[in-house]
Amino acid sequence: MIEDEENISSFAQMYLEAEGFRVTIANRGDDGLAQARAETPSLVIVDLMLPGIDGYEITRQLRAAGSIPIIMLTARDDPIDMIVGLELGADDYVTKPFNPRELVARVRALLRRADAHAPSTANAQNDIVRIDSVEISVSGRAVTLDGAPIALTPKEFDLLTLLATHRGVVLSREELLEQVWGYTFLGDSRTIDVHIRQLRRKLGDACQIETVWGTGYKIAAD
Repeated sequence: MIEDEENISSFAQMYLEAEGFRVTIANRGDDGLAQARAETPSLVIVDLMLPGIDGYEITRQLRAAGSIPIIMLTARDDPIDMIVGLELGADDYVTKPFNPRELVARVRALLRRADAHAPSTANAQNDIVRIDSVEISVSGRAVTLDGAPIALTPKEFDLLTLLATHRGVVLSREELLEQVWGYTFLGDSRTIDVHIRQLRRKLGDACQIETVWGTGYKIAAD
C-alpha cells in the first residue's frame, strides 16, 4: 500500500491484516514503486497524490511491467481522475473516505479474479476465440491483431473475452461489471465506458464493439 497519510494506511492495514493479508506500507511514491518492483506483491493499493512520484505514474509503470492488480485510492472524486486512472491500467478506484470492509472486499475480488486467470498447464487447451483479424487466447491471456500482439490491461482483456464469447448477446453495464470485476460493483458504471473506449482505440475497426443505447454493449454475431 502506497499512502502518505499514516492514519489512513494504518487503518487499512489493520483491517487487511485482520483478514489474513500481509501488508507493506510505503509513504512516498518513489519508495513504493521500488518496493513493488522488489517484492512483487499480489496486489498494489496506491494513493493518487503522493510525494516523490504520483499514483498515475506508479500505475503507468507497474502496468507497463505486468498485470499486477492495482487499486487506486484517492480523496479526489473528480470523474476525470477516475477516467485517467483506469485508462492508465488501474483495475479499481476507491474514493476517500472509504469503508474499510469495502476495501477488503475489493481486494479479495481482484485477487480471486487474478487467481482464476493465472496461467496453468492444466487448462492450456485449444481455447482460441477469433473475431475477423483479432485472435484471443483465453488461457494464454493474449490478443493479436493480424498476428501482431496487442497490449491490453487485465480488465480490458477480460471485457473483450466476455463480449467475444457472447457474440450477438447484449450485456448490460451491470452484467459486465459483475462478471469482470467479480462482485457487485459499488462505484460508477462509467468504468465500463472507459475500458470499452480503450478497447476500441487499440483494436480499431478489426473488432466492432457496438453500443446498445440504454442497455450495454455487444459484439455482433457472425
